[in-house]
Amino acid sequence: MNAQPTTGPEPAEPSPHAVAVGAPEGTERCPLMPSYGPPPVMFVRGSGARLWDRDDREYLDFLSGLAVTSLGHSHPRVAAALAAQATRLLHVSNLFATEHNGAVAQTLDGLVGGGGQVFFCNSGAEANEAAIKLARRWAGWGRHTVITTLRSFHGRTLATLHATGQPEKHEVFQPLPGGFRHVPFADVEAVAGAVDETTAAVLVEPIQGEGGVNVPPAGYLGGLRALCDERGLLLMFDEVQTGLARTGRWFAHQHTGVSPDVVTMAKALGNGVPIGACWARADVAGAFRPGDHATTFGGQPLATAAARAVLDTMIEMDAPAAATAAGERLRAGLEVLGGVTAVRGFGLLLAAELHQELDRSAADVAAGCLAAGLVVNAVTPSAVRFAPPLVVSDDEIDEAVGRFAAVLAAPIEPAGG
Repeated sequence: MNAQPTTGPEPAEPSPHAVAVGAPEGTERCPLMPSYGPPPVMFVRGSGARLWDRDDREYLDFLSGLAVTSLGHSHPRVAAALAAQATRLLHVSNLFATEHNGAVAQTLDGLVGGGGQVFFCNSGAEANEAAIKLARRWAGWGRHTVITTLRSFHGRTLATLHATGQPEKHEVFQPLPGGFRHVPFADVEAVAGAVDETTAAVLVEPIQGEGGVNVPPAGYLGGLRALCDERGLLLMFDEVQTGLARTGRWFAHQHTGVSPDVVTMAKALGNGVPIGACWARADVAGAFRPGDHATTFGGQPLATAAARAVLDTMIEMDAPAAATAAGERLRAGLEVLGGVTAVRGFGLLLAAELHQELDRSAADVAAGCLAAGLVVNAVTPSAVRFAPPLVVSDDEIDEAVGRFAAVLAAPIEPAGG
């Protein structure tokens, strides 16, 4: 018998997504590719920290679209900025100047610490792509390797997927682009041992988000700064999830006082409108020349109008202080629950580690929370992530903790029951 060629994995069984909640009425198959699991709920509107599904059932949103809607849903100032901009100008390309780019870039530069320049794009993955290309351009030919950490998450493009230190996500997309080396998180010596003559930069999350809301020990970022200075490397912080007040500082690295060379951001910058940005010290940013990097939609007027409204609102409300105060209340509520053994994180980016005696996975608990009207998600098999809007009220925090407690206390339903 002749061997069959191996061109990839066996075709998957028809996805349950084919008849998922999102399928249009009257169709037999969902028109969307099955890159996500079947959605359990269709949300149709939101306000502040609350969502409503198509059956008009109300939920507390303590995930914020994966730390995106930091000002809550349907924020009136952001909505007004979008509506006004939509009647004025949507797109002309980056061959021309538009109204909001400069103001947004200047504000971001000030929040990071000043002395830098900004490249606008459309997502966190694109911001990290820009950072990786900038590192190579700055370091010069032959110095192209970027050191990242295990359990990190930097995006889903081929390059940022390989930068992501989760080998289980790599296998089906091999061969991935070269130029990345992974070391354990929070281990400066491991980074030092991975540096060679090809190394251009170190890229880390100051707090790992998707990896489990992992906070490094004191001195880690400072140790990386000293190492990069000694070896002539760029220190690049991925603040896509942690940036813009989420952790109680404008950027999570500011908890340590360590100054980076490059910072990437996205998520909260548009409060739901796709926009990302890569900030770099001016001398590093100057490594790019016209034509080295570009994006058709990056920094277009609608996205930057939203970002301008978001930043103005966050500054006026002192968003870092709001995240700090609300985060303390949420942490205190979670820490006393019997099913929780630890709470990790800063501000309003927290993970509740579940007690082994619960005998339920974090995914099962998150599903139970959704059924109870609380939106959270599992970041590891044993940890549930909480990332509510920065505008969440004390009453909403207490209500969410109460719903979470009820789910933890509920008896396990027998299989098939």
